[in-house]
Amino acid sequence: MTSYLSPPAGIMRSKGIIYKEKFGGLLFLTYLCKNKYLIAMTFTETANRIFKRAIDDYHVTDNIDTPVSNPYEEGSIENRLYLKCWIDTVQWHFEDIIRDPNIDPAEALVLKRRIDKSNQDRTDLVEQIDSYFRNLYRNVDVLPDARINTESPAWAVDRLSILALKIYHMQEQVDRTDASPEHIEKCRAKLNVLKEQQVDLSTAIDQLLDDIQAGRKYMKVYRQMKMYNDPATNPVLYKKN
Repeated sequence: MTSYLSPPAGIMRSKGIIYKEKFGGLLFLTYLCKNKYLIAMTFTETANRIFKRAIDDYHVTDNIDTPVSNPYEEGSIENRLYLKCWIDTVQWHFEDIIRDPNIDPAEALVLKRRIDKSNQDRTDLVEQIDSYFRNLYRNVDVLPDARINTESPAWAVDRLSILALKIYHMQEQVDRTDASPEHIEKCRAKLNVLKEQQVDLSTAIDQLLDDIQAGRKYMKVYRQMKMYNDPATNPVLYKKN
């Protein structure tokens, strides 16, 4: 995190406003704070904070039927990140429930349908986040020797959201009072690895965005082609018709 005593070039001073700016190629989300300080956070620092908020908000009720109450402005990238992690969090608990060996089969089928819809919503949101990046970097001059990445920025952000969930729930295991010391230590070791992975993935995403901004890498977004959702390509569905 970088703090400024006065706004960097191009930043207006208006209390409470969030600015999206790029310094040295990196995308920063900049917040005006008390005493005329500005705190500039990289994209992933902001994303990780939003993910933590979404996870904490869900666990206030810890109920899969709790409606989402998104605190961020509709249409903003912050709004999309919060909703993405909320969906991931609800689906995490869907997956816990459906693995109950004593679940009623009828209830399990209903839950499976909800998981299917959740997966579709998750994929849609990843595409929306990629559209944000495509628009953000639309005027970048791509270098002749620019390379393509193995995944788009939003799919990396998707993994970052899941990592935040893994960290939250592994911390729960570490904090258990009804588990054996061996279980606690095993989970603590896993938690340390997850936190290291979060740092590494965050760094890699910010570096990827830096490379895209500088034209060293370029984006290509392949839209979803889920054949089992399409009545024209799922043989179980089109044969019935």
